[in-house]
Amino acid sequence: MQSRKLFLIPVGLAAENSGDWVGAHVRNVVLPLRRFVVEHPKSARQFLKQLGLPLQELEFEVLDEHAKAHDVDRLAHWLESGSDVGLLSEAGCPAIADPGAALVNRAHRLGIRVVPLIGPSSIVMALMASGLNGQRFAFNGYLPQSAPERDACIRDLEERSRVLDQTEIFIEAPYRNDQLFRAITANCKADTMLGLATDLTSPTEEISTKSIGQWLQCPPPQLHKRPTVFLVMAAEGRSANRRSRPANVH
Repeated sequence: MQSRKLFLIPVGLAAENSGDWVGAHVRNVVLPLRRFVVEHPKSARQFLKQLGLPLQELEFEVLDEHAKAHDVDRLAHWLESGSDVGLLSEAGCPAIADPGAALVNRAHRLGIRVVPLIGPSSIVMALMASGLNGQRFAFNGYLPQSAPERDACIRDLEERSRVLDQTEIFIEAPYRNDQLFRAITANCKADTMLGLATDLTSPTEEISTKSIGQWLQCPPPQLHKRPTVFLVMAAEGRSANRRSRPANVH
């Protein structure tokens, strides 16, 4: 294994987050770095400046949702050719529902040590606060954009939640949140639970878990252009975070 490292550096979830939440260990690891792969350079510079890094000394390469295989090839060569590198997402943990995963995969193949650092994850925080099954859960990323495919996927996830007794977690582009909420309430059973975690860690944070029936009796939540994590738990499978029993051994 090579001596150089790829550090996975979490970023605050909301624009209002400063670097104050960053612990001493993470800060001490990041401060000596001078090379970074980032999703958006402007926000990355703001975050690193808050940590005290000298921006004029930093090198930035971009890895965003538009990256192609040849872009990852180029970044992999850049990763091999110099000092340690930090990988930053636009928000939260890099490489989870994030284009940085491709570079992490390449780093492993090149024998470069991958070092995840401590920081906020909207997925984990939403699950923590939902009251749904935290013992068994699945993150499904983004659902299909096509309405028929999305609706079918929602019904499949609800059934899987019931059969496997697990929380199904997914996200959407913030400007499509309202459509997704309506699709969930239209396709899931009245006693299925739906958790919404919106604007996590920001002053406008809202977290609520209700049955579909309860959601339909309330004014619809204001989700448009607000980052939201959706969590679904079918009623028949709900188990209040119980631990799975070990299988009998004969």
